[in-house]
Amino acid sequence: MPDRPHHQARKGRVVIVEDHSLTRAGLRLALEEAGFEVIGEADDGLRGWESVDRLKPDAAVVDVGLPGIDGIELTRRIRAAHPQTRVVILTMHDLDNEVLAALAAGADAYCVKSGTPTAVIAAVRAALEGAAYFDPAVAHIVLRHVGNPRVANPAEGSPLTERETEILRLIADGVGNVEIGHRLSLGLGTVKGHIRDILGKLSAADRTQAAVVALRRGLI
Repeated sequence: MPDRPHHQARKGRVVIVEDHSLTRAGLRLALEEAGFEVIGEADDGLRGWESVDRLKPDAAVVDVGLPGIDGIELTRRIRAAHPQTRVVILTMHDLDNEVLAALAAGADAYCVKSGTPTAVIAAVRAALEGAAYFDPAVAHIVLRHVGNPRVANPAEGSPLTERETEILRLIADGVGNVEIGHRLSLGLGTVKGHIRDILGKLSAADRTQAAVVALRRGLI
């Protein structure tokens, strides 16, 4: 069957490059349940490169700490040879040097491994749509170093209340809703209500996008 032209809609063909078999299996299951087609897997960087080079997927989910060649070098190779393939990096820790190296290599999205598969699904989906995705746990690192956030103009004022700003700062630090409630002595329903208001005010689709928008605008 001939290759489809690149301008046609993406169908979400994904290669997973992850050296831990259980993590890899979990990612495959989550991605397939979300409607993506996992067309290849690899357990080290060299096999990952061979799979991506041969299969030319729409997206590659790449662990940073791979044997063979690491995820940063693999990302560089993918970006150079197959720029149409989106790269979603999985990081074990929110380390500045690791996150910034992934950014410099050309990764499209960043997820902390300790998060849920939902975050990886959101990252793959965003990358395939041509958007950047930053896990809240790493968004502040990326934007602090390279995002050049615009400092909010005091004359304009922030659209957020003081409480909403508090909550958004916690979201940007990767804190979940239940823990936010504990820290601020708020009920879970109240926290969710504030988050709905935040999303509306920032025209954001989800918590992560709201955090990134606020960081870029200098609101938090």
